[in-house]
Amino acid sequence: MRALMVSDVYFPRINGVSTSIETFRSALAGQDVQTQLIAPRYANEADTADIIRVPARRVLGDPEDRLVHYGKLRRAALKAAADCDVIHIQTPFAAHYAGLHAARALHKPVIATYHTLFEEYLQHYIPWLPAAGLRGLARRFSRGQCNALDAVIVPSTAMRERLGEYGVTRPLHVLPTGLPASAFTPGDGGDFRARFGIAQERPVALFVGRVAHEKNIDFLLRSVTIARRNLPNLLFLITGEGPARADLEQQAAQLGLQDQVRFLGYLDRKRELPAAYAAADVFIFASRTETQGLVLLEAMAQRCPVVALSIMGTADILQPGRGCRIAPDDPAGFAQAMQSVLTDPVLRLQLGDEARTYAKEWSDQALAKKLADLYRSLNFSKPR
Repeated sequence: MRALMVSDVYFPRINGVSTSIETFRSALAGQDVQTQLIAPRYANEADTADIIRVPARRVLGDPEDRLVHYGKLRRAALKAAADCDVIHIQTPFAAHYAGLHAARALHKPVIATYHTLFEEYLQHYIPWLPAAGLRGLARRFSRGQCNALDAVIVPSTAMRERLGEYGVTRPLHVLPTGLPASAFTPGDGGDFRARFGIAQERPVALFVGRVAHEKNIDFLLRSVTIARRNLPNLLFLITGEGPARADLEQQAAQLGLQDQVRFLGYLDRKRELPAAYAAADVFIFASRTETQGLVLLEAMAQRCPVVALSIMGTADILQPGRGCRIAPDDPAGFAQAMQSVLTDPVLRLQLGDEARTYAKEWSDQALAKKLADLYRSLNFSKPR
């Protein structure tokens, strides 16, 4: 079977969508599904047998992303779709309309993964417009796009419920991104600490993700400020890049955290990130808009206990006795939950063992099989 994926984003742009695409593409090969991907060209990436790069230009004010040439994307999708059995749209911008056009022209089944909760994001990027109006616009936009498809994949039950509230009537399938076997290869935490000049005995809290306002990192900074009253040597590492970095650096300085917070930028996913997880004593996460929270599972795979808010997609991951502590949604309560892990080495070891065992349940192969089964059911039922 052949599946065509179409996306407005992919590596070298690092984010959850790129990671999900790559994880599923690799795992689907083990399910007798060949995939071809159409994605933007960021620099000089060459086409390969299974990846078609479409010319794109930089987005003003956002050096990480690209605006793809729609005409060329549409032509590439139409050509590639002729030899595929199903079209899988990954993003709701140009890729959505190019993929939908090809599906309708060639009478192919078409699905999309709804990765991002846009109604919670827009107010951070268009703050001069009323938040209620933006939410209404995002809901209407999403409803229209989803109801034009044969089915929609969502990464969590909370997202399925939210789209149902929007009025989406197409079948909604909960299918999170799984963890590849490589995620469980032990990272060298000791080497990571030595490389960054972190004493082996110093308590370390870690955040991994896009450094953006919707990730609620300012909440984590306030929690760290409270926690350091009892843990004055606490170090908070923030990895990733994004538009909020300058604001967060300023906030850290205002809170007197110059020596307690380090912004590390992007780390290599295959070698440096596992080492960062292994080096940390606790992984902290406070996003209220996350559709899944794959980074929580990545941390767990490296035996790193998690302290996080259980909201939206993370609620499917965070469970009692599964390597985590669910924190209250206030900085003081979050700080207390963090301290309970950092000050108890026996508890950290217990949570770390639980976390790794639990993470193994999120196998990429098991989830890829569900996606392959969905592809086949749609291809079988689609009238030609």
